[in-house]
Amino acid sequence: MTLGFPEALLRAEELAAQSERRVVLGICGSPGAGKTLLAERLVAGLNRRRPGSAAHVPMDGFHLADSTLERLGRRERKGAPDTFDGWGYAALLERLGEGGEDPVYAPDFERDLEEPIAGSIEVPGTARVVVSEGNYLLLPDRPWSRARAAFSEVWFCVLPDELRMRRLVARHMRFGRNERDAAQWAEEVDGPNARLIEQFRHTADLEVSTAEVYTPAEVIPETASKVP
Repeated sequence: MTLGFPEALLRAEELAAQSERRVVLGICGSPGAGKTLLAERLVAGLNRRRPGSAAHVPMDGFHLADSTLERLGRRERKGAPDTFDGWGYAALLERLGEGGEDPVYAPDFERDLEEPIAGSIEVPGTARVVVSEGNYLLLPDRPWSRARAAFSEVWFCVLPDELRMRRLVARHMRFGRNERDAAQWAEEVDGPNARLIEQFRHTADLEVSTAEVYTPAEVIPETASKVP
């Protein structure tokens, strides 16, 4: 069964109410599927009802630095599983799941710089739900299997592939690539990653449609180059 956003928000509230521990909720899906938007809106919805009860910690903060990718010869595959610090991510998820009164600081990813920024997200002790989104939360190999074990549930984002690809190309263009290079990156780099992610879609706890999460201004037009 695929949930819409209202049902997904209710499910997150139910998890928080039923659990004695902090809920760590994973949002998985292919590149461009709307993971970040869903995570942000879930956290906003939870905080509207109970301020300070939810926090957002993206996996993207665990991108390896470009200098490290250059040294390892992986710069042209940035976004693949081995271009992240998966062990560090798993360790943070475990720490977040422990809860406690003290804040936990997590890294974020600055898209204008294309680099992670350490300690830029504060998860307050009041947070009952932490939402974290990323591409590889369902991979069965270590370190991703360790990360998977730290989640209360992992949800998979569902979006029609044509719309997903248009969003992906438009995103790459917003951050500096021309339309041809953006389309090439979406096909040659994001494409193999998406096919890998889809292999494990069936292991998610539930699926959420992200099509209805977008406002009209966020719908990507037929030609990505028309996006401002």
